[in-house]
Amino acid sequence: MFIVAFLLAAALWPSSANGALERRTRTFLHRRAVSSSFENGLFSAHPTELHARDDCEPADPLNTLTDRLNTLLNSSGPGYVLPLCPSVQYYILAPILFAAPNQEISTVGYPTGDDRATLVVAGPVANGQGHTTAVDGTCQNCSGVKLRNIQINGTRAGAPPTSGGANIEMGGSNSNQLIEYVRSFDPRSWSCLHIAEGAFSCDNVTVQNNDIGPCGSDAFQQWADGISVSCQNSLVRNNMVNNPTDGGIVLFGSPGTLVENNTIWVENMTLLGGINMVDYDPWNGNYTNTIVRNNTIRGGFATDTPEVGETKGVNVEDAIIKIGIAIGPRTWFGDRYFNNVSQSGTVLDNQLTGAFGYGVAISSATNFTVQGNILVGNTSFIGSNGPNCSTTDITPSPAPMVEDQNTVQSSNIQSGFQLIPDGNSLTCIIPPDGGDFWPFGGNPSTSQSSPTSSAHPSSSGSGGASGLSGGAKAGIAIGVILGVAAIAVATYFTRNWAIRRAHATEHRY
Repeated sequence: MFIVAFLLAAALWPSSANGALERRTRTFLHRRAVSSSFENGLFSAHPTELHARDDCEPADPLNTLTDRLNTLLNSSGPGYVLPLCPSVQYYILAPILFAAPNQEISTVGYPTGDDRATLVVAGPVANGQGHTTAVDGTCQNCSGVKLRNIQINGTRAGAPPTSGGANIEMGGSNSNQLIEYVRSFDPRSWSCLHIAEGAFSCDNVTVQNNDIGPCGSDAFQQWADGISVSCQNSLVRNNMVNNPTDGGIVLFGSPGTLVENNTIWVENMTLLGGINMVDYDPWNGNYTNTIVRNNTIRGGFATDTPEVGETKGVNVEDAIIKIGIAIGPRTWFGDRYFNNVSQSGTVLDNQLTGAFGYGVAISSATNFTVQGNILVGNTSFIGSNGPNCSTTDITPSPAPMVEDQNTVQSSNIQSGFQLIPDGNSLTCIIPPDGGDFWPFGGNPSTSQSSPTSSAHPSSSGSGGASGLSGGAKAGIAIGVILGVAAIAVATYFTRNWAIRRAHATEHRY
């Protein structure tokens, strides 16, 4: 506001003052011009004067972009920060590769909203093969690397899945990596974010305050995960996972990992599993000290307007979560892994609301602790056998919590579970085709659907804020206009007073 007011006031002074001001503003030219959408805005200026900056790597020229970014990482050594420009899209034709310990890729100023820089996956795809990954931090020398405050657009755009890696590939044989305040959506392949186990030596990766999704399609075998974790002793917290279609958060064993305070929800696509502890590979079912606690999982809600006294309505997309929390390989894969089990995990104090097939389902598990998980708000449990249900398995009716009494052993399970004789392949159910079966409720608000914690990275003193409401923006705009007008009026009268005084002084002498 003060800059605008200063420029307006300067316009009222003699031309010599204007010339001095012009000379001063031109000293701020920089060597890197940042593309912008402001050129047709309310206040126009010479593009290089308004938009130029030298604190971030530009997206242009496009034909050298991918090589330039990778060369900077590959040649700059440990601790290098690759600075991306706010509100700029970077169309990359191959993955951007971390190359040394403690490197960072981030947007200048660490914004947390739509003004984060966006890496757009734009490489070629043919015959189901091609470019799928935007950022890869799995090199042999990538401990301590950080991905912060950027966006990843996988650009699948309704196409069939492409064979390849996730939007973001991190982990590998490394430790102490960080992914925070990142938005990842629409991956071409199987996941929005994957933390790989490497040679079973990946350790202590933190995934926090990210907004993930949508991921994949709910058409058969077109699915994609939100967050996929196979790294031991990791931390996955405070993430918002919207409209994944395979697993919201999938734990591939990941012994020692803590998953807490995440929110997973669906809007217009059916999700197979909210949080999955079903994969036997690659850790041979080892979930020792893996803890899933205090997460919120929100199934489908009615999309029509309730009449007085109604508790359920229609969901126009028939969206549900088939299993809120799935434990044990048989819940997912049937007898594919024979008698192998998930073992030694802990599931505590999670909340479920909305429409599900099953809230919590456990089968083929041993030494698990499942306690304190509750239903909140309005819920319904709906679905029926689909075309992929086995004719030999007895698929249980939808229910809040089910336990296969024949395959769960030595476990500490909370009261209220329905004992079933067969917990195989529970994701084969399908939601109802219409009907008033979905509870009225709601999904997280816009303000909740992106991280709201401090945007300041833990090791940086800089930071930014974003995501103001429309009312706040309008208030700021009105304040700017009134402030400028007041300063202009004051400047006008001050100038006239100065001229009159100068004339009076001349007459006196």
